Amino acid sequence: MASQRFTTHSAEETVALGRKLAAKLKPPKLVVLRGELGAGKTTLVKGIAEGFQAAAQEQVTSPTFTLIHEYRGPKADVFHVDLYRVDTERELETLGLDDLWDERSVLLIEWGEKFARFERERDAEIALERKGENGRRIVFTAETRRRGGRRGKGKGKR
Repeated sequence: MASQRFTTHSAEETVALGRKLAAKLKPPKLVVLRGELGAGKTTLVKGIAEGFQAAAQEQVTSPTFTLIHEYRGPKADVFHVDLYRVDTERELETLGLDDLWDERSVLLIEWGEKFARFERERDAEIALERKGENGRRIVFTAETRRRGGRRGKGKGKR
């Protein structure tokens, strides 16, 4: 695994970093976002969605209650998933995440570490940690090996 470390000092810098990280997330990708509540995961997703031209940052909100937000761009479909309120494998299955998966998909999954499946299947992990009021330490880790066929259930339907 190759890791890169970043420090941001404001929400604007975190969004800008998200735009830059989008270039490292060529679809298809499954990314686990780690960080406590308020760590800046959704703020980072705002930049990633903008980087894919899938949504303006003002359009990106936390999917805490809806569980999945979808943003479509010309080269990628970005799915922002929040599993904070999902506690069992059965609840996870009802979300139909496999149906979202195709060659244009970038799945950004908050709280994915709650399920071993995403630890095995992830292509990258982005860990965020608060440093003071506005600062964030962000570690981007890309998996160096490709695990083919792991999400072959996706039907590309929407």
